[in-house]
Amino acid sequence: MAMSREELHQITSQWISLWNAPGDWALFDQLHSDYFQDQSPAGRSNNKQAYAAALRELFEIFPDLTIQVDDMVIDVPAQRVAVRWSAEGTNRVKFLGVGPTNKKTPIAGIEIIEISEGKIIRRWGEWDISGHK
Repeated sequence: MAMSREELHQITSQWISLWNAPGDWALFDQLHSDYFQDQSPAGRSNNKQAYAAALRELFEIFPDLTIQVDDMVIDVPAQRVAVRWSAEGTNRVKFLGVGPTNKKTPIAGIEIIEISEGKIIRRWGEWDISGHK
């Protein structure tokens, strides 16, 4: 059964909120299908567990990470949502060739998620830290 625009918006907003350190792991598990596939795995396995590990690593790199949604485009028939976001956190460990700087680092990205039966089943993402200070 297809989800409404409002339901897709709510799930996506909750999903993006997971990236605010330190993360809500119960919500992470609730939002992601056991069959979740990360289509942008950056050299790691593309399953739910590997994605959770990558998010935990992100919090080690940026222990005070905060994120905001800049734009959200919802495709109800496809049950997909695109999100343009921006974040900032203090860089404590080398990340994407930068750091550790021990300074606030801006990060920007675009994510696309696909939702089925109220759970995220797929994710595509691209990140940029070229505006680092």
